[in-house]
Amino acid sequence: MGALLPMLVLMSAANDWNTQIIEEFRKNGGSVETFGGRKLVLLHTTGAKSGDARVNPVVFLDLDGKRYVFASKAGADSHPDWFYNLTAHPAVTVEVGTESGIETYPATAVVVEGTERDRVYAIQAERMPGFAEYQEKTTRTIPVVELRRA
Repeated sequence: MGALLPMLVLMSAANDWNTQIIEEFRKNGGSVETFGGRKLVLLHTTGAKSGDARVNPVVFLDLDGKRYVFASKAGADSHPDWFYNLTAHPAVTVEVGTESGIETYPATAVVVEGTERDRVYAIQAERMPGFAEYQEKTTRTIPVVELRRA
């Protein structure tokens, strides 16, 4: 249990952080100042193993009429849990802030591959240079996921 305790503390801190972001997002009609003014969606997934409902705030990019999210996990060597969830259960729900409030809609998560993945990721990294740093920090290819409105 001793080795597990630091991990549980980190998971609890991450959950608290996500809870604060989600509350701010909903309170302010999709605007989240504490996240550096970045555009976020709330991505609702189903737990890959548990089947439980999960919600994660995720940075997104709207490009060419499509909406993308990036499984960066700040450059960690493993994918974020939400990525495993949506690969197991690609039917997701998206909450996004609009001029008139929060829009919620069903979507299908589709992992983008090859040159299209590289093109979209490069645009995101150009717009938000932290994403270039995330890719440099890890040996894994950071997944790009399109959220196709159902």
